[in-house]
Order: sequence, then structure tokens, then C-alpha cells
Amino acid sequence: MSRPDERSDSRERALYLLYEAHSKGISPSDALSLQVLEPDEMTIDLVKGVEAKSEQLDAAIAGKAKGWTLARMPVLDLNVLRLGAFELSERPDVPVAVVLDEAVTLAKRFSTDDSGKFVNGVLSALVSSLRTEQA
Repeated sequence: MSRPDERSDSRERALYLLYEAHSKGISPSDALSLQVLEPDEMTIDLVKGVEAKSEQLDAAIAGKAKGWTLARMPVLDLNVLRLGAFELSERPDVPVAVVLDEAVTLAKRFSTDDSGKFVNGVLSALVSSLRTEQA
């Protein structure tokens, strides 16, 4: 089995930090500043980007998550969706297939049995609106 690349590792670390911030009731920036070792640049960019765009990301996710409120979603799923939506909207250099695959992998690995399908469905529904806004 091949080892995940550094970008996959950065996405995973960003998910950990977003989850830590939620669990501790602190901002994602505060979670970053509490790290003993400074995270890599991509992790920092993802965490700060999700934090800065959280209202827009949450509104987009809520608009496509049929039958689910943000409050009802597992915290890990919501943060995976935020990371994926951020990359779709702000990182046109990352192919859509990569964003979806990485998000689904994180959801399957760290959340519920149904999380991969849920994350894939919501992010797939967001592609057209989030990628065209950047065009």
C-alpha cells in the first residue's frame, strides 16, 4: 500500500486541529497557536482558510445537505465538508476529483460508516456552484 503524500497528511492535520478547536471551544487560530511544533504551511492555510470563510462554507453546505442541519451533523463530517468546500472554492489548482477523494477518505477513516457517502454527496452537489464562482 502506498503511503499518503504530504498534502494528504496536511489535510488530516487540519481536520485534527479543526476538531480540537471545536472540542475545546476555541477558535481554529487558537488551536494552531497552541501547537508545540508549528504545522506545515498547507495545514495552516487550510485551518485559517476554513476559519476565515466559515460562514460562507457553512451556508453552502447547509444549502446542499438535504434533510440535515449543521448542528445535527457529526462534528468530523462537518469539518471534512468545510475542508472540502474550502478547497473547491479557494484552491482551483486542486482537481475536483482529488478534493472529493481526499474528503471521502477522511470521512470514512475518522467518522461514521455512512460518512463517506454523505460527504461525497454534499461535496459533489457543491462542485458546480463553488468552482464556477472562481472562474
